Amino acid sequence: MAIVAKKVQDAKVSSIGELKDSFGAAPDFIFADYRGLTVEQISELRKKLRQKEAQFKVVKNNFARIAFEQLSAPDVSSYLIGPTAVAISPKDSNEVAKILFDFAKETPALKVKGGLVGESIYDAAQVEAFSKLPGRLELISMLMSVMNGPARNLAGCLNDVNARLVRTIKAIGDKKAEGAA
Repeated sequence: MAIVAKKVQDAKVSSIGELKDSFGAAPDFIFADYRGLTVEQISELRKKLRQKEAQFKVVKNNFARIAFEQLSAPDVSSYLIGPTAVAISPKDSNEVAKILFDFAKETPALKVKGGLVGESIYDAAQVEAFSKLPGRLELISMLMSVMNGPARNLAGCLNDVNARLVRTIKAIGDKKAEGAA
């Protein structure tokens, strides 16, 4: 449990406010242990995450816990133990999870602790399973392909009727031409 100070420091209040603003701007969070990563590795990971419009923030556990409490989020304090970084995902969180797990394969020092996706708390195994699901754009393309299939088949069938008619007329014309010769 956190120790309650008698005097509240303005710097701490502003830090918690900044975290609260960052956390409030996104619905999904993935918690990771970054112990053992070099500055270059963290910079590389942040660069990859920026491509998906995500952030990778190293947080003070107590500040993050307070910010999540103020946002009325589910209790994630079990993931806020030890060195913690939070991947803040405003859009496609499973793509962010994929990036984190791919990076963890290359750099075993990064360990995913768990996540908060919407209102659901996931442990590390569930986040890994979540990362293997197709992304939002992939799902949309699958849906469009399925929706496009019947229209494509109908167009093929309607075109086939005309093609058969043309082939039949051509065959009759060829037969008459052979009979006349």
